[in-house]
Amino acid sequence: MNDPQDSPVGAPAVPVSIGRMTLYPAPESVARARCWFRKFIDREELACSLDDCVLMISELVTNAVLYGEAEDPWRVRVEWWRIGHSLRVDVHNPGFPARVRMHKPTANDEHGRGLRLVDALADSWCAGPSPFGGTRVSFSINDAWKP
Repeated sequence: MNDPQDSPVGAPAVPVSIGRMTLYPAPESVARARCWFRKFIDREELACSLDDCVLMISELVTNAVLYGEAEDPWRVRVEWWRIGHSLRVDVHNPGFPARVRMHKPTANDEHGRGLRLVDALADSWCAGPSPFGGTRVSFSINDAWKP
């Protein structure tokens, strides 16, 4: 077991942090998240679609900016992890976890498609309480790295 990403057979893989960023809750943070993720993940040589990952990050950061709320100044936190051969991306904001849900937008609705895109592109996604307080929405891509 020379590779720290390998685990004994049957043992769960340990998450390894491969990047994080903290953003202001402003629209320009979405572009900044895309740019920084591309820059830092590039050295990781992903086997999955980088464009799909960037699109999902855009959607989750947009949701965090639009729907996060707090009485005090706050930030959006984005973290990405390698778990065995999988990639997990977490987006944290001070909103309420119970408010995260997929919508059924009509053709005329401007919003409501973000989590549907994440649901279609990711192998899995979830939402719940953040260890920093507020909400964490995550997606995972299986086999993001070649075995």
